Amino acid sequence: MNIRIGTRGSKLALWQAHFVQDLLQADGLTTEIVTIETKGDQVLDRSLSKIGSKGVFTQELEDGLFDASIDIAVHSAKDLQSELPDDLELIAFTERELVNDVLVSRQPRSLQSGERFVIGTSSTRRIALLKHFFPHIRTVEMRGNLQTRLRKLDEGQCDALLLAYAGVHRMGYDDLIVEMLPAEPFVPAVGQGSIAVECAKSLDEAKKSRIRALVNHPETEVCLLAERAFLRRLQGGCSIPVFGLATHDDGYITLTGGLISLDGDHLLSEYVVGSAAHAEGMGTALGDEILQLGGAQLLAEIKRSL
Repeated sequence: MNIRIGTRGSKLALWQAHFVQDLLQADGLTTEIVTIETKGDQVLDRSLSKIGSKGVFTQELEDGLFDASIDIAVHSAKDLQSELPDDLELIAFTERELVNDVLVSRQPRSLQSGERFVIGTSSTRRIALLKHFFPHIRTVEMRGNLQTRLRKLDEGQCDALLLAYAGVHRMGYDDLIVEMLPAEPFVPAVGQGSIAVECAKSLDEAKKSRIRALVNHPETEVCLLAERAFLRRLQGGCSIPVFGLATHDDGYITLTGGLISLDGDHLLSEYVVGSAAHAEGMGTALGDEILQLGGAQLLAEIKRSL
């Protein structure tokens, strides 16, 4: 049984593909990694909201699933759009890394210090949360892979970067982490810290079940099912400042989710606790609650501004 693994060509994406490859090869499967450049990799001079947030890091990989040039696509779970095409499905989520955002710099920096400095980030969620919790901080648009962003940091385009711990850690840059932000109240993006495996529904069932058995982490999966249901209810994408985090404990899920205005002035956040068996229903219910608390109007305002 040979598995063709589709991935983006960045160093982090290749690391993720090799991680999945190692899990498959440990059980004797043969694999091949196929690199595919996505629109999000090609267009770096505009923000995600300006190039169309839906599928900017996934569309070309999904095309490979449709034409069967690859068997599976490996993604950062946080890059996945809230709704997949009808003929595709997610069959595995790897065990989650720490979910936190981290401040990366060559110099000692702290958001808590009150010092005014410039942070590079392309995330609307991070920008809005910084405006809300740390209004003394200025941000500049910062796109590209981790190595490109570090080069821009060294060029003086910013004083620090705000990134996901998982990517920084996987690339071996832990020594540049100067501060780890608490996941509450600085709630991460839905899916942050996990690798998702996507395939066509038509993929051979024997391949699907083998891949799932070797790659999927059940506790991570139920958490991400809850988070993604919440994101789907809010119709969130890369350009919408939605946040969500579920944690699992002894068969129960605690899901925190919310939405923040682009200027950081209005933040809606709630949580729900329930059985892991009802993870997706919990996500949908929390999404309904946020919409009823003013989220529907806030979403409309955000979309008009993009």
